[in-house]
Amino acid sequence: MIRIREAVIVEGKYDKIRLSSLIDALIIPTDGFGIFRDREKMSLLRRLAETRGLLVITDSDSAGFVIRNHLRSCIPPEQIKHAYIPDVPGKERRKASPSKEGKLGVEGMSTEALMSALRRAGVLCSESPSSARGETEGQQITRADFYRCGLSGGENSSAKRAALLRHLGLPEKMTAKALLGVINDCMTSEEFYEYFGR
Repeated sequence: MIRIREAVIVEGKYDKIRLSSLIDALIIPTDGFGIFRDREKMSLLRRLAETRGLLVITDSDSAGFVIRNHLRSCIPPEQIKHAYIPDVPGKERRKASPSKEGKLGVEGMSTEALMSALRRAGVLCSESPSSARGETEGQQITRADFYRCGLSGGENSSAKRAALLRHLGLPEKMTAKALLGVINDCMTSEEFYEYFGR
């Protein structure tokens, strides 16, 4: 069992049960869209964010991104980390039919996929991934790098981003800004440019 300092925010009780088998952490479900109405829970999340930080891990469907973006708008960026699970088609065993988008949620993810998501978020080690590699701020991938590689501002940018998201095992609905953050957490600039053959 791996101890995580941050309070872990998930969508529902089955996600909490699944993660409880892997990590030792305070895990708080949002009860789906209930977080929009629950002022007491939001107040608790703000206090936890200030004292220990938050880690958000939601499903990679539209609802998961709505919840994630709501939390992102309420919590200062330096107090919140995001773990992204990949898009995996299927349905959870307890469900009679797949979700609306036909993707597995946190509860249906393999241990390997969940551990990879946590690793990319930088919560499994004491150092941040970029500092562990000895990188400096100047070596981080920027929006300009995205533009030069055709990931933004071009005719086929969305297709190129989709291919990179698949390559990294990240959800298809991830924004370019979120992708940039994840890339800086899990790839060196050399690995990034090697992917594009430069």
